[in-house]
Amino acid sequence: MYIVTHRSLFFWITGGILVAAVGAILVFGLPLSIDFTGGSLMQVKYEGAIPPLTTIEKQVAVVPIGAVSVRTAGENAVSIRTRTMTPAEHDAVLASLSTNASTTELAYTSVGPALGSQFTNKALWAIVAVMLVIVLYIAFAFRKVSRPVPSWGYGIITVAMLAIDIIVPTGFYAAYAHFTGAEVDSLFIVALLALLGYCVNDVIVIFDRIREHLAKNEREGMREEFEVTVGKSINETMTRSINTALTVALALLVLIFLGAPATVNFALVMLVGVIAGTFSSICRSAPLLIPIARWFAKR
Repeated sequence: MYIVTHRSLFFWITGGILVAAVGAILVFGLPLSIDFTGGSLMQVKYEGAIPPLTTIEKQVAVVPIGAVSVRTAGENAVSIRTRTMTPAEHDAVLASLSTNASTTELAYTSVGPALGSQFTNKALWAIVAVMLVIVLYIAFAFRKVSRPVPSWGYGIITVAMLAIDIIVPTGFYAAYAHFTGAEVDSLFIVALLALLGYCVNDVIVIFDRIREHLAKNEREGMREEFEVTVGKSINETMTRSINTALTVALALLVLIFLGAPATVNFALVMLVGVIAGTFSSICRSAPLLIPIARWFAKR
């Protein structure tokens, strides 16, 4: 009952975290990778020490391809981002980089601007579609629950909480990208979609327990305060939620410290989202039903 009794504190904590996340997104922005903007990205490894980045930029500038962004990419490697290059321009850039050093191309990706724009639209629609399906599913699953919160109320609360669960890791990634040079790529969208599934499962478990208690009270003619029902449901599912989160977090920590560099950003976003989602399901989603139930009671 502690969480239900002190729900106002957790609502204020949520507000502070949400303001910080939105502020990070507005201040730092979300740098988009070529998956969204289009362009060419190549990773080149040097046999010896990496030359100064300014030197590499001058070498690439010999080829007339416009603005160039050069960043370090692990040990003895750099990533070079340009507009979409032709095969001839790509070969010329490689030759220019090999003028005074021995280099090996590790990876090369090229995406047209039209394809990048199409991918952006599909990513946004995928997130919207997932949230819509969640609302419909919860409204159907809770169709027999009408008091003290109607079935569609559970769906609206779930989507509102999921929106926060998405904004928080996005805000974290905006700050992280600002200081590390990371970019929003297709794996970032995959992480958000995975978080939607994970977080809604956590919320549904608690809501389903509330529904079971409401149905049992109605069958047995028991009159119980809704606040007590919610608190009891949270207590009964809290251990399960925390254990699940710890298991997932341990796996993600292994990916972060021992996994391939390509999955580090994905694992970081997932880790922050899992922590935020667990806090949301226990301390925010279910307790929010109480003031909403009181609002419906007054009507």
